Amino acid sequence: MKKSDFLYRELLYGVLEEKKPLFTQLSLSQTLGISLSTANLALRPLGKIGAVSIGHMGFRVTDAEKIAVYWSGRRNLAGDVIYKTRADLQVSEIEKNMPDGTIYAAYSAYRLRFNDVPADYSEVYAYAGFPVLEELRLRFPPRKGPPNVFVLASDPHLSRLCLDGISPLGQVYADLWNLGEWYATDFLRALRERLAW
Repeated sequence: MKKSDFLYRELLYGVLEEKKPLFTQLSLSQTLGISLSTANLALRPLGKIGAVSIGHMGFRVTDAEKIAVYWSGRRNLAGDVIYKTRADLQVSEIEKNMPDGTIYAAYSAYRLRFNDVPADYSEVYAYAGFPVLEELRLRFPPRKGPPNVFVLASDPHLSRLCLDGISPLGQVYADLWNLGEWYATDFLRALRERLAW
């Protein structure tokens, strides 16, 4: 993910999960380890589309949905895939066999977060760093066939925003938006309803 992606996720986390619409560029740059100029550049298009209102001492998120849609359209989920394989197991068994330190994404994150499944799904997406990736490769070794286990590169900020190893809502939204399976639309629609968008 790009540094601007960290910022968009942080904004969505603040608004959707902490119910805090006010931010400062300085606090975001310090939290995310990015420069003020990077923060300002990432905010500029959000201001143009009316998603944030930028003032002298900071800014306010005025439309979280616009941030989610903007970020989702820019996101390159396929570029974050660091490992994929086939596991001849039910989705629930794949999820149960994920090692500690795995962060559930997309369909699994939605199911675990809301205890609901808008449609049956057959792929498991999860974020992992290097040590966890090695364990995932042992548990789900390379196999031929259409992949159904996808490991995405984690980043230093994601685990801080997770709840019980589940991706934050903004990340789930952006990831679902970028998936091509037909049921991704069902999950995205259900998430939008839960967010009252």
